[in-house]
Amino acid sequence: MRVLIYHDDAEQWRNILLERLPDAEIHVAADSGNPQVDYLVAWKPPASVFDEQTALQGIVNLGAGVDALLQNPSRPREIPIVKLRDAGMGELIGDYARYGVLHFQRDFDRYRRQQANSEWREVPVVDKPDWPVGVLGLGAIGTRVAQMLAADGYPIHGWSRSPKQIEGIACHHGDRGLDTLLRQVKTLITLLPDTPATRHIIDRDNLAKLPAGASLINPGRGTLIDEPALLDALGEEESEGRLRGALLDAFPSEPLAADSPLWRHPRILITPHMAGPTPIGAAADQVADALDAMSKGKAVETVDPDAGY
Repeated sequence: MRVLIYHDDAEQWRNILLERLPDAEIHVAADSGNPQVDYLVAWKPPASVFDEQTALQGIVNLGAGVDALLQNPSRPREIPIVKLRDAGMGELIGDYARYGVLHFQRDFDRYRRQQANSEWREVPVVDKPDWPVGVLGLGAIGTRVAQMLAADGYPIHGWSRSPKQIEGIACHHGDRGLDTLLRQVKTLITLLPDTPATRHIIDRDNLAKLPAGASLINPGRGTLIDEPALLDALGEEESEGRLRGALLDAFPSEPLAADSPLWRHPRILITPHMAGPTPIGAAADQVADALDAMSKGKAVETVDPDAGY
């Protein structure tokens, strides 16, 4: 099995994959004179990689989001793609979501603003059972996040394109299900893939369906949010609009431009796409298993390019 790795930490990936696949011939893109390989293991590879590698039998995407790979103009359309599914990211993103939900449920956003004005005023606590949370996207990571929050005592509503049944989660699907979910949650968490159907799904109309004082957490894809609509929903800096606040980790263009108005809005908390870094050990296990299965002609779960995930 011949493998090429394209990643900022390609040497680390090569070393850890060789521990799991000692008989594999593993190259990194920085090597000179790379031969033709059977499999590409990569994160956002440039078009030149596909122009040079013309004998690929499979691609392993080193992340859960495949939008950059699917949009690569040189990607061979007939080559199957395997992506990371959770691989430890679900726990990390679950912790991020927990922080965000608590930030709003326990009024830390309001206390932060009160501190700026030297204001000492206790806000009555809303109990967890009275704080319904919505999770858009019930893939491996979205399901893990929903289950973690449900275990914490929050009523959880989940939404997916097609029907799902998850114990302890009120599952909704389709346009009607999305409308039902939006109208009853106090915090909305977006964990959908980037597809033509999901881009700007959080737009002016859907934001208006949220109850007054709701909050938004986006550790998913930046393209899910219509940023001008979000700013309008948040209202003026001095007073809360229909939307109380937002915790944002992903943006359509990264790093977020220094002149973006999102940076300066007092009810937006920004993090630099750090909600779910890939734990290399658990991810390497998935990558090695996928490479081994593909090389032996075994069935593996692959990405549906038309669906975008």
